[in-house]
Amino acid sequence: MTASLRKIKDDFSALHERHVLTPWVAQAGRKPPVIERGEGSYLYDDRGARYLDFSAGLVAVNLGHAHPAVVAAIAEQAGRIAYAPPSLGNDRRAMLARAISDIAPWDDGCRVFFTTGGGEANEDAIKFARTLTGRHKVLAAYRSFHGSAPGAGTLTGENRRWPNEPGIPGVVRFFAPFPYRSPFYTRDPREETDRAIAHLEEIVRYEGGDRIAALLIEPVVGANGVIVYPDGYLALVRELCTRHGILLIFDEVMTGFGRTGEPFAAQRFGVTPDAITFAKGVTSAYVPLGGVAVRESLAKHFDTHTLPSGHTFSGHPLAMAAGVATLQAYRDEELFARARELERRLRERFDALQRAHDVVGEARGVGAFFGLELVSDRATREPLVSWQGTQTLQGFFNDLLADGLYLYGRYNVAIVSPPLTISTDELDEGFAILDAALARLNA
Repeated sequence: MTASLRKIKDDFSALHERHVLTPWVAQAGRKPPVIERGEGSYLYDDRGARYLDFSAGLVAVNLGHAHPAVVAAIAEQAGRIAYAPPSLGNDRRAMLARAISDIAPWDDGCRVFFTTGGGEANEDAIKFARTLTGRHKVLAAYRSFHGSAPGAGTLTGENRRWPNEPGIPGVVRFFAPFPYRSPFYTRDPREETDRAIAHLEEIVRYEGGDRIAALLIEPVVGANGVIVYPDGYLALVRELCTRHGILLIFDEVMTGFGRTGEPFAAQRFGVTPDAITFAKGVTSAYVPLGGVAVRESLAKHFDTHTLPSGHTFSGHPLAMAAGVATLQAYRDEELFARARELERRLRERFDALQRAHDVVGEARGVGAFFGLELVSDRATREPLVSWQGTQTLQGFFNDLLADGLYLYGRYNVAIVSPPLTISTDELDEGFAILDAALARLNA
């Protein structure tokens, strides 16, 4: 390596600080590692340091890094054709849409509209619902995240929507159940569900059930705490939507493609929506891709009516090739079922952490998707830092990174969502680092 190239390499961190705007944080003074490559469950920076990726990036890299079949598919596709207009057919586009339909929860299959990410998919799903129903209003939950662009940002139910306000019209928010921090003043899951449904019924009554096009919900709350709803809640939401002619849309951007132990959380919880939005795991995040899967009984409307959306990069061939190879890898390696095995192993390790550290208020999750809630007082459930407050636990996450563990989190919740390919030894390595960091927090 020449001296000039070495200097450029040494300056990557400075170049990042000078020229890159990093999402959701103040920019000054940040010195994140410069990641150059990944392999399996690990990330490697430009200094040679290794980090165990315990959150699969942003709950996305389900296959782990540099899966050879997906890498080869992307390279092969780039040599064939890297772009085809979405108005034309493409072999990989058709193959991926069929593969998604094959694993979707509808007996009659579905049709897929491709986007470049999850937020865009949520915006398009709302457009489709409004077109299909002739209605305008959309119900979305507080403590949710559906994207950051103006439309998806309005659908979001936490502080990342505020820069978009007043946002798009017609969005009405409601509270969903959260037994650990109940908005309905109960710690009993059954009572939480009853009160949550009564609250939702009241919202529908005041807004007019015949004026609501769709209800958009994460079947497991993702970035806002990995909240698993009490048994029966989603089924009751389905019944309410059916009764009022409201389309039910599951935002499965995080939960889709094996994260919960089934192809989609819809199957894990036995509740069938009318549409599913997806991204992240569809390509294991190797190439940006999102989309809306619409059940066939609704999608056929567009056989004789214009589809009200389009994007230059819809169904981009590189993303399609990555998606086809990714879904094939899930099947070949039986990774949808693997998340159920990981659930048992994660639960065992989290139970041990909770016994050892008072700072662990609750570890909750499903499949390979867990949230670790950190508290200053277990009895009162006082969070270690307040949700949407000015304080963060960035020091905690930085310490983990310094010890070789990458963990994604927000406020007082750390999200453990490893690649579905992670080994037992790698799980043990990650939990050992996490155990030591929690001990320092306890001190």
